[in-house]
Amino acid sequence: MAATAKGPGLKTVARAVGVSVATVSNAYNKPDHLSAELRERIFAAARELRYAGPDPAARSLRGGRSGSIGVLSTVQLSYAFTDPYCTEYLAGVADMAERYQTSVLLMPLAPRAVSSDEEVRQSVVAVRNAVIDGVVIDGIDDGHPALRVVDERRLPRVRSTNDPAGRCVLIDDRAAGESLGRHLASLGHRNVAVVAASVHAPGQVCVGADDSELYPYARLRVAGLRDGLGAGGQLTVVAAGPNRPEDGQAAAAEILRWRPPASAIVGTSDVLGLAVLAALREHGVHPGAEVSVAGFDDIPAAAAAGLTTVQQPIREKGRLMARMLLDPAMTQRRVVLPARLVTRTSTAPAQPAIPATLTSDNEKEQ
Repeated sequence: MAATAKGPGLKTVARAVGVSVATVSNAYNKPDHLSAELRERIFAAARELRYAGPDPAARSLRGGRSGSIGVLSTVQLSYAFTDPYCTEYLAGVADMAERYQTSVLLMPLAPRAVSSDEEVRQSVVAVRNAVIDGVVIDGIDDGHPALRVVDERRLPRVRSTNDPAGRCVLIDDRAAGESLGRHLASLGHRNVAVVAASVHAPGQVCVGADDSELYPYARLRVAGLRDGLGAGGQLTVVAAGPNRPEDGQAAAAEILRWRPPASAIVGTSDVLGLAVLAALREHGVHPGAEVSVAGFDDIPAAAAAGLTTVQQPIREKGRLMARMLLDPAMTQRRVVLPARLVTRTSTAPAQPAIPATLTSDNEKEQ
C-alpha cells in the first residue's frame, strides 16, 4: 500500500531558509528566541511553501479536534463582559456551543491602529497556538495579521462582516445607516454630527471618516448616514474612542461647543447614543425638542430612554455564526439578518436655532 503523500513540513521550510529544523520550530513555539527579521523570513518561506505551521489540535488530540471554537474580536475581555452588544452576541454564541457540547475560547486581539508591533505579534502567536476547531470573528478589519494565520491554519471561520471568500452572518450596516439618515433628512436635519467608535481619543474630528481609524461597522454606518442625508446634508464625524459611555459623553460635550450647532447627533451604537442623551441633559438641553439623538442596535436600555435607533437581532447573529461552524447540516455561506428603524421621542423636527443655554464656557466668560 502506497504511503499517503504529506504536505511540506518543518524540514522543507528549514531547507528553504537555510536554518535548522529547531530554528523553524522556535519561530512558531518560542518566537522570543529569534529576531523579528529571522521570524519573518521563516514565515514568508512557510507561506510560499503553503506550510500552515504546527497543528496544536493534532499535537494534543488523536482525532485532531479540540471541541473548542475561538471568538476573535479587538475588545478587551473586561469590556466584552460589560458592553450590552458584546454580552448579547456572546450569549448567542454560547447558546449554540452548549447545544453542540463545545467550549468557547475568548481571544481578544490587539487592534493594529493603537497597538505596538509587539502587541499585535502576541495576538498572532495566540491565534497560531490556540487549540481550536474554528473561529467566529466580530469587528476585526480585513488587514489584521491574525486573520492571515486563521487562513494559513485552514481554520473554518465565520465573520460578522461581508466575506466574499468565506462565510458570514451580518446586517447591512450601510443600508441601516441610510435608513436613519433618510429619517433625519425628512425631519429637516441638515447639520448632523456622528459620535463614532474610533481608535482616536474622544472629541477629535475624523477628517477621513471612511478609513481604518473607525471601527469597521462604524465606517459602514457613517457611509450610510451620508447616503441617507443626501447632497444637502453636512455630516461631521467625531471620535468616541472604543465605544465607552464616558467617551461618548466627552465627544458630545465637544459637539455642543460648535457654532453653528448640529441639530442632530447620532451614535454609531446605542451605548454612544445613550451617552449623548446624558451629555445633553447635563448641559440643560432637551433631547428631541432641541437636539435630536439616535443610535444603533436597540439594546434594552434604548427603549426606556426613548432613543431612536436601528434594531438588529444581536443574539441571533451570535447563534447563527456559531451554528455555521458547528452544524454540518447548515450549508448557507452568507446570511443577512433584518435591521429596522425604530423611531422614538429622541428625534423630532429640526429646530432653527439652539437656545442660549448652549453657549460654550468661553462664550459665557466673555
